Amino acid sequence: MNESAKNENTRETFGSRLGFVLAAAGAAVGLGNIWGFPTQAASNGGGAFLLVYLVLIFVVAFPMLVVEMAIGRYGQANPVDSMRSLNQNPSAKRVGALVGWLGLSVPSAVLAFYSIVGGWIICFMLAAIAGLLGLTEQANWLKGFSIERNLFGTIVFYVLTILIVQGGVKRGIEKWSTRLMPALFLLFAVLFIYIMMQQGAMEGLKHYLIPDFDRIWDRKLILAAMGQGFFSLTIGGCSMLIYGSYLSKKENLPKMAFSVTCIDTAVAFVAGLVVLPAMFVAMHNGVQIYADNGSLLSSDTLVFTVLPLMFNSLGLFGQLFAVVFFLLLTIAALTSSISMLECPVALVSERFNTKRTPTSWVLGSIIALFSGVIVYHFGAMFGLVATLSTQYLQPFAALMFCLFGGWVWNRNAKFKELESGFAEFRNSLFGKIWPWYVRFVCPVLVVAIIWASFN
Repeated sequence: MNESAKNENTRETFGSRLGFVLAAAGAAVGLGNIWGFPTQAASNGGGAFLLVYLVLIFVVAFPMLVVEMAIGRYGQANPVDSMRSLNQNPSAKRVGALVGWLGLSVPSAVLAFYSIVGGWIICFMLAAIAGLLGLTEQANWLKGFSIERNLFGTIVFYVLTILIVQGGVKRGIEKWSTRLMPALFLLFAVLFIYIMMQQGAMEGLKHYLIPDFDRIWDRKLILAAMGQGFFSLTIGGCSMLIYGSYLSKKENLPKMAFSVTCIDTAVAFVAGLVVLPAMFVAMHNGVQIYADNGSLLSSDTLVFTVLPLMFNSLGLFGQLFAVVFFLLLTIAALTSSISMLECPVALVSERFNTKRTPTSWVLGSIIALFSGVIVYHFGAMFGLVATLSTQYLQPFAALMFCLFGGWVWNRNAKFKELESGFAEFRNSLFGKIWPWYVRFVCPVLVVAIIWASFN
């Protein structure tokens, strides 16, 4: 009896198809979509980047998303035990466990720095509220960059994350994802309508939606779009593997993965619809966005510098929309952070049969302590941890998942897993292309992303 058979009847699953899609899309939707994607688009020619990104997300990221979710659903367990279950050979099981541990290190390392950024966003939202209430001193403290402010924001962000994760799959992750994700789209719609009413917005919209076809073959742009699509769907981040393990065997897995990819891509697209016109509104109001050589100024801190300046220039309504914008960012950050914390919580609670609530608080507190160390040594550690986890650990973990899913996982077992909920898998076009595509094409594309991060 394999490990998946043991857990199949006892493991908690998502209560509905919509619940799974919104939770998994929420795990993928994060600051990478709302902060990273518009910044990349603004830096790489707007429409040209958007066009290449839309092609590559389905060519690179979607097939690998199916691999991770399929491994999770087959193993019906945490990343370590799911990877061990792919092959009965003792050596393959040992190496699989190591790959699982490597994968598990990604969400833990990412959460350590991500929560600090999440804390900044909460502080900016509170600062906008304080500004509306006339609490200028408090607003300035919340917007200032101090150890105390950063610690405060980080702790608040961890508490919110832990409170959701301790509720479990149905009462925690699914319940809140089905509320937070629609709220995200609603807030985006309100912001888009408001920004498009400002002078300069239409110019930004044209820059974003009309591609310069001369730029679409630019090597740097293609690699940037490939990397953005890859990180946007958290490929190699273990979140999709662990959410896949909570997916019912009755569901059509490629169809579920396609839905998640579409929602994640829609959020990135809509974020661009809001942020790029907002940048051009800010430029119209005298805020400098681009340097003389055409490069984007403050690309890393775009949402913390340029957009607040735009909101400030628009008076009271601008302040109201600053609250809305940073609330939107907080929601996006939380839907990702809950999936990151879920990975180690699932491992410990399954391995040691511990209760979910204390496990969530203990593990959340341990990672929070590491975040505290980063806050106190920000200059030396923040960039280092962010680079190590997103440019090296995550792509390497994704490559290992891909190689194991393509080469080590028994072909019949793999096909049987994909046929659960998709009986015609073997005879479908997807079933004919996907197995060899994951074996040969995806590893080459991931190696290209890793190579680009070294250059």
